[in-house]
Amino acid sequence: MRTDLDLSPLFRSSVGFDRMFDLLQHAMRGGAGENYPPCDIERTGQDSYRVTLAVAGFRPDELSVTAQQNLLVVSGERQNRGRGGGQQREVLYRGIAGRGFERRFELADHVKVVGASLADGLLSIDLQREVPEAMRPRRIQIGRGGPAQGPRRIEERQAA
Repeated sequence: MRTDLDLSPLFRSSVGFDRMFDLLQHAMRGGAGENYPPCDIERTGQDSYRVTLAVAGFRPDELSVTAQQNLLVVSGERQNRGRGGGQQREVLYRGIAGRGFERRFELADHVKVVGASLADGLLSIDLQREVPEAMRPRRIQIGRGGPAQGPRRIEERQAA
């Protein structure tokens, strides 16, 4: 039994969380077509990640990796390819999936794609979280003396 959560009460009492609610609703829906090709998502460092997709039988020119704002789209479309010399292949049994696909991954803010490689039927996409300097935690210098003065007062002391 599947029940959909009603998020409308949260919309009434919050501002600016639309993206998070959309992600929750998308995750709860989950489609059957969203599990091909199989993939691994791993953390490779404190701020780095790797998405690896099993794309056996696809050539690099048949794959597309597109990075948009907060979205990574990986798609593949196999081209009809026969053997050289115009011979047609007769497939007696198809066990290796070769259907086209499009796989989407939601990315957190400030996550960038830094590279992609294809080896041994595995497409690896490296991601890096790059937080802007203005958003990083910074240490505040504590002065001695009386109550804290505003920025103007600090500038005056430095000039003197």
